[in-house]
Amino acid sequence: MRIAVVGGTGPFGRALAGRLQTSGLEVIVGSRDADRAVAAALELNCIGEANPDAVADADFVVLAVNAQGALDTARGLRGAIGETPVLSVASELRFAKEGVFPAPDALSLAERIQAELAGPVVAGLHSLAASSLGAVHPSDEDAFVCGDDAEAKALALDLAARLTAGRALDAGPLASARALEGLTAVIVNMNKRYRGHAGIRITGLP
Repeated sequence: MRIAVVGGTGPFGRALAGRLQTSGLEVIVGSRDADRAVAAALELNCIGEANPDAVADADFVVLAVNAQGALDTARGLRGAIGETPVLSVASELRFAKEGVFPAPDALSLAERIQAELAGPVVAGLHSLAASSLGAVHPSDEDAFVCGDDAEAKALALDLAARLTAGRALDAGPLASARALEGLTAVIVNMNKRYRGHAGIRITGLP
């Protein structure tokens, strides 16, 4: 399976691409700048291409750009992506003196991206940090994926299972992305308060 990581030259995208590549998948690092994509890919032993070429060659697309650019990137790549399933990993946050807050929009970023694309969008990995993905050994935290398309969700859960020593867990329909994206704000607040690198493990499941 060929995985395109759009935004693969950023901290999260690069760490994600590296982890997926070492798990045995064929990974295409995508960037708006083809030269940057190729340079990053050489370091990761991946393929590097401009975003439109990366997604056109892929069986599954991970949209790993920052939240501010996610919608515009999805719109711009709609034709190239076609009906290929997409995993949205970004969380739209609001930073204030009092702390970090979830975005006020009633819909999740993933749901708004779904409205821009023809194929299925799933959401997940919001509780995983770039530092955890880039570590020598996978962390033992759980990873969460939600979506309405069963096949796309199964692909995303397979990817998630390759990223952590914990579990890849089905968190329900795409509407659950509202909670998962908001959870990122909780994690960032705890990391700032306790100067740590928080992860999440769910108890009580078989």
